[in-house]
Amino acid sequence: MLVVPIPTYMISGFLGSGKTTVLLKMIEECERKNRRVGVILNELGEVNIEKPLFQKQNVKELLNGCICCTIKEDLETTLDEFIQETQKNKLDLLIIEGTGVSNPLEVKKVLENPIYSSHFRLYSMISLIDSSTFLEYQSVFSSTADIRKLLEEQITSADLILLNKQDLTKGKTLNKTIRKIKGLAGESVPIFQTSYGRVPPLELWKRRIDPSIHSSAEMREEDAHSHHHSGLRAVKIEPLPKMKKRDFESWLSHLPKTILRGKGVVNLEGHEGLYSFQFSSNMLEFERIKHPAGIHPAIILIGDQLQRTELMHSFNRFGKV
Repeated sequence: MLVVPIPTYMISGFLGSGKTTVLLKMIEECERKNRRVGVILNELGEVNIEKPLFQKQNVKELLNGCICCTIKEDLETTLDEFIQETQKNKLDLLIIEGTGVSNPLEVKKVLENPIYSSHFRLYSMISLIDSSTFLEYQSVFSSTADIRKLLEEQITSADLILLNKQDLTKGKTLNKTIRKIKGLAGESVPIFQTSYGRVPPLELWKRRIDPSIHSSAEMREEDAHSHHHSGLRAVKIEPLPKMKKRDFESWLSHLPKTILRGKGVVNLEGHEGLYSFQFSSNMLEFERIKHPAGIHPAIILIGDQLQRTELMHSFNRFGKV
């Protein structure tokens, strides 16, 4: 029986760059065209707080680690599960979203293993960059060497770069960011400037990896096992009472700069139902959850050298949130 490899797309990008927004747009496009899509979601923490966004999709979660290191075997097991499903003709596409701190080349290395390359054909490595914070994270004064190295890996491994959140970026900063990215990625890698992950679907689905070209996933041994996020961790805060929206916003704005990302589900006073929230680049967005059954409020904070005790103390003290 002839096995036709499943087109596979990898979405990477630093914390808060907009990966999930782009992933949801790709899923919507698949649904419009009646294409059956499988999704692998990788989370640094113990829970995927964005799971309510994927209630109708074929989603498999990899939690409590990063694909490129602690749960590599889980990735392989998940791919095995999808292989079983394809034998039943249940999958047309596969999309993998890594954590905000994963090295995409490690995922590529797994997919190019002969065990999986006959079943999954990597079409594109898509990397998202937050244009409003990129230069700050590149600065030796406001980021760690690990973060700068990680950002470089996510750029140099990309076949397509989405420079997101340009609505938050001024002209000079945007131009300087583009020059820096081109210097890392090279002139041949396309860069799309976007806001809210709005990209022409045709560009997202293009096959950009030529299988006849020698793979760049063959890394040096010391690079293959170097992890640039040893200090980054996720802290979960629950259970949550109902909260005043203004108090919650104020608490988030006063968090230390070591907090790089916040997300979760909250119950706001004076507002019916549950709301998911996204916090990054000092920007906070809420969205009402359409089907909240079975969902429990919780907050996930991701950052460098986080101390759960201190964060809990801050949460409980601030305005008695």
